[in-house]
Amino acid sequence: MNLNLPSYSFRVKEQTDQRLIFDEFRKRWVKLTPEEWVRQNFARYLTEVKHFPASLLSVERSLRINQHDFRTDIVLFSKTGQPLVVVECKALEVKISQQVFDQIARYNLALRVDYLVVTNGMMHYCCRFDQQSMTYSFLPEIPDYLDLVGRV
Repeated sequence: MNLNLPSYSFRVKEQTDQRLIFDEFRKRWVKLTPEEWVRQNFARYLTEVKHFPASLLSVERSLRINQHDFRTDIVLFSKTGQPLVVVECKALEVKISQQVFDQIARYNLALRVDYLVVTNGMMHYCCRFDQQSMTYSFLPEIPDYLDLVGRV
C-alpha cells in the first residue's frame, strides 16, 4: 500500500490467518490492519524525517477521559516527559473529516499538547493549539522535533 510518505522496510509475517508487523516502538508483533500500516509508516516518518527520538514516542497509549478509556495512536514527548504532539492515524480509505478532528481534540482535553496531527497516510494535517485563546491554527507542515523543543 503506497502512502504519501517515504518508503520504509518493515518486518512482516503470516501467522494463523493474519498478517503481523513488528512494531519497533512497542517491541512486539501486532496485527497488520490498514490503520496499523499508516501508524507504523507515520511513526517512522516522525523519527527519521522529523527527528523525534524513538525513545520519546509512544504508540497506542492509554488515555482516560470522563471515565472512558481511549487509545491515542501516537504521542510525542519532550525529554522531560511533557507531551508535545498527539497524532491520530486513520486507514488510507478513511476520509479526514471534522469527526476525526473532534476525536483528537477530545484526546487533547487530557493531554493538553500544543500540536495535533491527523493523517490517513495520504493527507497529513497539523495544527497548533493556543491554550490561552482555545483556538487552533493549521500549519503548512509538521514541525521538526528540534523546532518544537526550542519553544517548550
